[in-house]
Amino acid sequence: MYLRIKDLREDNDYTQSFIAEYLCCDQSDYSKYERGKRNIPLWALCKLADLYETSLDYLTGRTDEIAPYPKSRINYED
Repeated sequence: MYLRIKDLREDNDYTQSFIAEYLCCDQSDYSKYERGKRNIPLWALCKLADLYETSLDYLTGRTDEIAPYPKSRINYED
């Protein structure tokens, strides 16, 4: 998983600082996520999946299919 989020960041020409700002965390914290030194919170994985237009299954290595799943019509935020 950690290598996957690093590869996606580099493939999109994003810096660690940019992603850290996107996630509202310190760059040093994000660096620890990429190196596997700190567990990535679920909310952060969800935001990364949205940013990279992929699925949590792809980010976590459960599939090699990068295409995201169709969005649900159910709004769980209500």
